[in-house]
Amino acid sequence: MVQQPAAVQVDGQPKEGTAGRAARIVTIDALRGVVMLLMLVDHAREFFYLHAQVSDPVNVATTPPGLFFTRLTAHLCAPVFVALTGLSAWLYGQRRGGRRAASEFLLKRGLFLVLLELTLINFAWTFSFPAPTYYLQVIWAIGLSMIALAGLLWLPRPVLIGVGLVIVFGHNLLDPIQFEAGTPGATLWAILHDRGFIELPWGARARTSYPLLPWIGVIALGHGIGTWFSSQLGPAVRRFRLCSLGLAALALFLVLRVVNVYGEPVPWARGATPLTTVLSFLNLTKYPPSLDFLLLTLGMGALLLAMLERLPSRLLALLTTFGAAPLFFYLVHLYLLHGLNRVALALFGPNQGTHFSVSNVLSLWALAVVVSLPLWFACRWFVRLKARTRSAWMSYL
Repeated sequence: MVQQPAAVQVDGQPKEGTAGRAARIVTIDALRGVVMLLMLVDHAREFFYLHAQVSDPVNVATTPPGLFFTRLTAHLCAPVFVALTGLSAWLYGQRRGGRRAASEFLLKRGLFLVLLELTLINFAWTFSFPAPTYYLQVIWAIGLSMIALAGLLWLPRPVLIGVGLVIVFGHNLLDPIQFEAGTPGATLWAILHDRGFIELPWGARARTSYPLLPWIGVIALGHGIGTWFSSQLGPAVRRFRLCSLGLAALALFLVLRVVNVYGEPVPWARGATPLTTVLSFLNLTKYPPSLDFLLLTLGMGALLLAMLERLPSRLLALLTTFGAAPLFFYLVHLYLLHGLNRVALALFGPNQGTHFSVSNVLSLWALAVVVSLPLWFACRWFVRLKARTRSAWMSYL
């Protein structure tokens, strides 16, 4: 979630005189906007569909197709966010003084995001203080990945890309490694690779929802393609490279998934119907993200980034407004969804056990559309505010 310098965009729009360079940055923000709207749907599910929680991977036998595909679309969010954070770090360095400037910003903002996850974001999820459980989720993973990239970006670009590829392609080899709770190494392994709980000294515990190691590989690869967004590279060449990368990733995903040997801890199986077979084939592990999961989502992300450059300017501007204020959007949408659910509970009482839930998956999407409207105006206000202010702390939001 490294932000682009405000000097190259005004309210999400390319600034006059920088059309070629700014258009690429606006496209990056537009892709953020797309995945943030998908995230909004998924988090609406978290607050308004708690009676039908899904596991990871999803239980195909008990999850209706509509809910399965709703969850599947949200799989794009974290990989695209993290990859774009690496890409944006490269762009930041190009405009703000090179590797040193980028490294310093990544370190400081990464620490800020970790702190934010432990405070305002955890409170947004739980509305309890102090929290009995601290959920270390995507902002935590992005923050620690930024801290890791602050050191990795000093490597030569081919070495950095090599490190990213080794992590992304090789981390599933570590799946058999496990530590019993309370044993030496259990806490570190829970942070790096094995989703689990960490007991904290004051009696609370932490849940490592996003084990870190694979995300370090993703942010390194995002940084590695930064040169594709250089002003010296034409848009047609960049689109060709993005499309080629996306198609290659999807092709490799299909090969690995068909072979059913490596890349995903949970093998697919033929179902009673073609649909259940497709659901099983697409049922991938997110925590931590398997190789197949990353190939599918990053491949789709690369294709979307290429295609967004062809999007009509009005629609591009709409998406960019969301994507130009991603951290602000993240904080506000969590409080808004949780607050709305508490209000609904107070007014109508629980309608699904102890929860207030909407009646079906289509209603989730409708709810997300309704909530996105005030969020768009809030993001537009915040982007304009950032463009007017020179406060250094505003660059962290």
